[in-house]
Amino acid sequence: MLESAVRLLAYNNVLRSFMILDRIKSLMATLAIAVLTLTTRLSSSSSHSFSNFFITRTFNHFTTKLIPLDKTHQRRRFFCRRAMASSSPATIPSVSKKITAPYGSWKSPISTDVVSGAAKRLGGTAVDPRGRLIWLESRPAESGRGVLVVESENPGGEAVDITPKEFGVRTVAQEYGGGAFTISGDLVFFANYKDQRLYKQSISSLDVLPIPLTPDYGGPVVSYADGVLDARFNRFVSVREDRRESSQNPTTTIVSIALGSKDLQEPEVLVGGSDFYAFPRLDPKSQRIAWIQWSHPNMPWDKSELWVGYISENGEIYKRVCVAGNDPSLVESPTEPKWSPDGELFFITDRENGFWNLHKWIETENKVLPVYSLAAEFARPLWIFGMNSYEFLQSHTQRNLIACNYRQQGKSYLGIIDDVQGSKLTVLDIPFTDIDNLASGNNCVYVEGASSVHPSSVAKVTLDDDKSKVVDFNIVWSSSPDSLKYSSYFSKPELIEFPTEVPGQNAYAYFYPPSNPDFQASVEEKPPLLLKSHGGPTAEARGILNLSIQYWTSRGWAFVDVNYGGSTGYGREFRERLLGRWGIVDVNDCCSCATYLVNSGKVDGERLCITGGSAGGYTTLAALAFKEIFKAGASLYGVADVNMLRAETHKFESHYIDRLGGGEKGCYERSPINHVDKFSCPIILFQGLDDKVVPPEQARKIYKALKEKGVPVALVEYEGEQHGFRKAENIKFTLEQQMVFFARLVGHFDVADDITPIKIDNF
Repeated sequence: MLESAVRLLAYNNVLRSFMILDRIKSLMATLAIAVLTLTTRLSSSSSHSFSNFFITRTFNHFTTKLIPLDKTHQRRRFFCRRAMASSSPATIPSVSKKITAPYGSWKSPISTDVVSGAAKRLGGTAVDPRGRLIWLESRPAESGRGVLVVESENPGGEAVDITPKEFGVRTVAQEYGGGAFTISGDLVFFANYKDQRLYKQSISSLDVLPIPLTPDYGGPVVSYADGVLDARFNRFVSVREDRRESSQNPTTTIVSIALGSKDLQEPEVLVGGSDFYAFPRLDPKSQRIAWIQWSHPNMPWDKSELWVGYISENGEIYKRVCVAGNDPSLVESPTEPKWSPDGELFFITDRENGFWNLHKWIETENKVLPVYSLAAEFARPLWIFGMNSYEFLQSHTQRNLIACNYRQQGKSYLGIIDDVQGSKLTVLDIPFTDIDNLASGNNCVYVEGASSVHPSSVAKVTLDDDKSKVVDFNIVWSSSPDSLKYSSYFSKPELIEFPTEVPGQNAYAYFYPPSNPDFQASVEEKPPLLLKSHGGPTAEARGILNLSIQYWTSRGWAFVDVNYGGSTGYGREFRERLLGRWGIVDVNDCCSCATYLVNSGKVDGERLCITGGSAGGYTTLAALAFKEIFKAGASLYGVADVNMLRAETHKFESHYIDRLGGGEKGCYERSPINHVDKFSCPIILFQGLDDKVVPPEQARKIYKALKEKGVPVALVEYEGEQHGFRKAENIKFTLEQQMVFFARLVGHFDVADDITPIKIDNF
């Protein structure tokens, strides 16, 4: 952890240097004083100053277990060893002269080791009573184990792991989890991944092991998420998903867990009867509780309800009021309820303009008023528990100051809303262009964010006394503190808007051109394109520094990340383009984007490839089955048989497919597995064997059918992986095999890396 602190300090110093350099260049450009000469000198100086950032490229020798399938569906195991590359430093050509080489064949220091090392995930942030930031990170090097970490009280000091090595912080409630820990005073309450029980632990006594709070049911059959401490009744209130009777149709409730008893007790149900619950939130006096609920066939972003319950002297809810979501004349999806310090209820909903905006409840009149209206999204779809898009700030005056983030036309903004002074919004200037969660600290806001030059990070944003200006911006945590070593290789995204097949409707994407300071292609050649279709499908591609994208662009690939119709970030109308038309709108928009880039002269129309995970894997397979734009594809835990998914997927999404696919008939017609005769392009499939969202049979079924048809196809299965790959070795192997697969079958070039390809059937 000390090494991480040192790297973060260096990261912030280098970041400031780059910011100063950019300002100097901008100023000189404005003054028009010897711009070319100055830029040349600055570039030369920068190259000299940061020469220590060049790295030694090494590959660890390891064995990956692969499980292919033969025609009888019997698994046979074999080992695939990758050759160990030389550990000598990579040769960096002279900056003054680039090497001319085909696109896709360029050497790059952004290796798969670098990418997997930067694949740490952030699972939430909180601030303890001493003002220290606590965050949850998953570590690929530890098979994705979730670890709570607390920052040092001393600037630049060593951060400390809170979670003992025998534990991992993660809940599988609704499969996607989130909201796995809560900080209250000196205590942390968390869900342990292995047994899914709830535990409490003292932050100041880390030598004492966590204490279980919920019964042991003999296995991970009951999960908890999104909890809060109820100090009035000495209990913990949480969402519970109970799979003891049925794993396909578990019961979700809001429960209370007693904290004072010596013996573990069965949690008591406070709220039940709906299919799903989220955001149980107590007012400052624990006299009222707010929560979000929704039921089939809706997803929480389609239609949900906000309720408030009044708590009696014995801790029961004796009265309930529906605050939002029950008016038949309004279609809305309220989310993220939160009580202000003086007991007012705020929340986010999309009732008026189709965008998630901040509102508050006038309790005496049972009326909802907008706090600030803007054609922008102040929240994200409720895929996971525990999202925190706004925070109340401490103020010396009698004002409700609210730190918030919103997203508009592909960019995020950090702002302060003054709820008293006519709901004034002040936008704060910070380097992040993409923001997720916020956490309020002492005279500061901790911001989870990123940008085209920042990987996923947490920044401490210090504000002035009026909370209207930023006085300091400092990175506290980074998924890749070493990323600036490779900044000269970075391809910065260009937000593009392109026409779709529907006249008058456009969609959006982030385009990354090939970028490498040491290589160039011939002027006659255009780069191959890898198009990514994001998962969800109710989600959003974001233009941030993602080293897995830079892995492609630094080797000479163009890359585009598409926000097709149905994506979030552009309001309800854009989001609902996909309802009943999944497999049509997303596929058409991806094809339109690729065609737009070809017609713009940016990519080679004969070397178009497509990739995607989960719902993006479905779009990949559907595009290859129903269109003739792409030449090859990679599906990561993607859907091949939509009706099979309807029957087998988990409760949370069990009706989602019907709303997207247009019922059984539509799902059948748009299932790639039912149109194998239309496939002709090579496909590589990757699948986790513990995946409960898209079960392994999906990949096996399409693999067998394509193999029998004679289409070039390969299947890689990973033991111990669920929906999304968390282990470093599997992240690396997946990226490498996609690269060599596309190079062999479409690219017409040799990759520069030492990669041993797996067997491709029918090739």
